[in-house]
Amino acid sequence: MHPRSPHDSSTDYDANINRRRFLALATAGALSTALPTPTLAAPAGIKTSARIVIAGAGAAGLSAASRLAERLDGASITIIDARRQHFYQPGYTLVAAGVKPQQYVVSDTAAYLPPGVNWVQESVAEIDPEARKVVTSGGTTLAYDYLIVATGLSLHYDEIEGMEPGLIGKDGIASIYNGHEAAYASSQALHNFIERGGRGIFTRPGTEMKCAGAPLKFTFISEDIATRQGRRDKLSIEYFSNNKSLFSVPIVSEKVRMLFRQRNIPVTYERVLTAIDPGRRLATFRTPDGTEEQSYDFIHVIPPMRAPAVVRNSPLPWQTGNWASEGWMEVDRHTLRHIRYPDVFGVGDIAGVPKGKTAASVKWQVPVAVDHLVADIAGARSDQRYDGYTSCPLITRLGRAMLIEFDYENNLVESFPGMIAPLEELWVSWVVKTMALKPTYISMLRGRA
Repeated sequence: MHPRSPHDSSTDYDANINRRRFLALATAGALSTALPTPTLAAPAGIKTSARIVIAGAGAAGLSAASRLAERLDGASITIIDARRQHFYQPGYTLVAAGVKPQQYVVSDTAAYLPPGVNWVQESVAEIDPEARKVVTSGGTTLAYDYLIVATGLSLHYDEIEGMEPGLIGKDGIASIYNGHEAAYASSQALHNFIERGGRGIFTRPGTEMKCAGAPLKFTFISEDIATRQGRRDKLSIEYFSNNKSLFSVPIVSEKVRMLFRQRNIPVTYERVLTAIDPGRRLATFRTPDGTEEQSYDFIHVIPPMRAPAVVRNSPLPWQTGNWASEGWMEVDRHTLRHIRYPDVFGVGDIAGVPKGKTAASVKWQVPVAVDHLVADIAGARSDQRYDGYTSCPLITRLGRAMLIEFDYENNLVESFPGMIAPLEELWVSWVVKTMALKPTYISMLRGRA
């Protein structure tokens, strides 16, 4: 428990804790059933002998497997992934904040596989959409009639000179993206920084990334913890944005800018981290005018993110445009169907669409892609469309968050009008993030959300 800061009131995070726990449980239960879910009207139990391969058993892959198993009768459904453990990645920020333990985000992949789905516990080594086959790391070749690519993305710490994952938690270096252990190590690095004081730098990569709100969340959380512990005047917290904004939705970017200003968090724009010297605690950034060095006592490093090599080295990525250089899949933004290979779909982080690298996006993408795939099998046509829905419960302090929901057109979407205002720092939005979303996420993996 953190000491109360001077601006805390009786309704803040650590006040009236027993009453608030009761209310939180009640609210979480209500919201976990009320959170928006796409409603798709399509026939169930269609008889087919179609061979369907799913590359990747993360959130998108498991959700797709569960929905296909429910809607098809007789299909051969195979999911390929070497990972035995499943990670609830939206929880990494909570682990880094010290709000949840490491194991909060860890479970077993097998727990979410529906009966009848074959799990090949190997990595995907090759995707050949011309021959309609996938080759595994063990040399097994799987032919398919339909392929769902749900490989997620890959982290590239190696593109930051001097940086590698083993440094996380050491020498003032934090990075919450590299798994639950890294998130916990980051929380320890943050604790040491707050204890000692100094200059903290928070970064964002110059590539597309999953959960683009996470860099902002960790910045807000760090400032709040320092304030609660009475150490805020002993340190500076600065945010380095990769471009000229703080969030892709302009109205949200402006709100974050105002909050940063209120909480004395300076922002430096158009800065991309390219190198780090842990011994000297010196960071090098690319700027519009060249490079510059910045000293730090604490730094939150977020690596460049790209499509996994198996997708980048296949014919599936965009050939031109915004997403070509990073290898994202060339899919129709509304159907998630590949533009050049109609029997291939890309869902989750791998999809080359303007928005959508969050678990909330998966919840809406997968039912649409599955509906189009099932319609193909049935000889029908689906009119379901994904409009870019993305959700970001943007934590601004412990016990407060803004539930930011938006679409391709940067329109704010309100799932709970009259209850949750998207640009207000609310306790109920904190409850959504910390208690209601994980049950909904697990339901999604099992095809029930």
